[in-house]
Amino acid sequence: MPEKPGIKKFLNQLFEALLPLGSVFLALLVGALILLALKVNPLVAYSSMLRGAFGDMTGITQTLVKATPLLLVGLGVCIAFRGGVINIGGEGQLLVGALAATALAVGFQTAPGWILLPSCLIVGALAGAAWGGVPGFLKARMGVNEILSTIMMNAIALQLSNFLLRGPMIDPAEIEAGTRIAQSALLPRSVWLVRLVPKTLLHGGAILALIMAVVVFIFLWRTTIGYRIRAVGLNPDAARYAGIRVPFYQALSLILGGAFAGLAGAVEVMGVQHRMMEGLSGGYGFSGIVAALFGKLHPLGAIPASILFGGLLEGANKMQRTVQVPSALIDVMLGLVVLFVVSADLLARSRARRRKING
Repeated sequence: MPEKPGIKKFLNQLFEALLPLGSVFLALLVGALILLALKVNPLVAYSSMLRGAFGDMTGITQTLVKATPLLLVGLGVCIAFRGGVINIGGEGQLLVGALAATALAVGFQTAPGWILLPSCLIVGALAGAAWGGVPGFLKARMGVNEILSTIMMNAIALQLSNFLLRGPMIDPAEIEAGTRIAQSALLPRSVWLVRLVPKTLLHGGAILALIMAVVVFIFLWRTTIGYRIRAVGLNPDAARYAGIRVPFYQALSLILGGAFAGLAGAVEVMGVQHRMMEGLSGGYGFSGIVAALFGKLHPLGAIPASILFGGLLEGANKMQRTVQVPSALIDVMLGLVVLFVVSADLLARSRARRRKING
């Protein structure tokens, strides 16, 4: 008997829904083979990873702390990808957002907290938007490939951060002590984000990220601008024929993507570190791309995806301490997850194209 269209459609949807989970499973399977080669029991390693991420209150809160910047960066990635552009510049946009928020907070320490705190968040987002706007302008006006330009902007942001933290923004106490550690002065307590759980690092930025996910969903699916961005991403030629300014909305997508990455930087420095320092990004700018892909480039889907990848990051640290594997192995395993998740996304897109062709 021929397969019913309804059943076939359901099976396709089920396959695509389980595809991201299957990709993570395959990545962990390959990681298990590597662990066996290192004479480490994969069951012991992965159980310690699971306990480290979700085994107690400390692990759960740390997972959510890491999920917060992943979600904010992922929301920006969702907007950019929906607009038909690829934003690889989240790392640099996060850095400049953190730098801008730090500069404002340290420069105006005596300002009232109810003004300074939201101002730092807004300035961080604006700095990220400006950093994303450069490749957006180049894309719209000169047709420059946004993948190349956003990656180059990452390098510029990193060097700018190094220069500022070793020079104009260095903590005066470091100069007096002669240590000259590359970090800024401590942010005033008035801009520290509130702790949601006492004696943990979980801060109010997590709630802000959840609110922003709902805002992005409403923006993309319930507003005219969001509709135009999605139309440009689905078919730029058809959008152009309908009178939509394709270059403008492509540039706007990169600007908005940069704004969310910049907000992630501001939230990280105000909620966790309380000062700008080297290594603040922790790779969130790149991991946020994978979280967005895992969430099917949907703002609400990015929420559980970010929590999952936050758990992987936190659990990997616990696994390293427990089974004493090299730190490079953790990067390899996270890289495998990225590889398989991106491959799964490409497979899903290929299947969707074949279904359209075959009717």
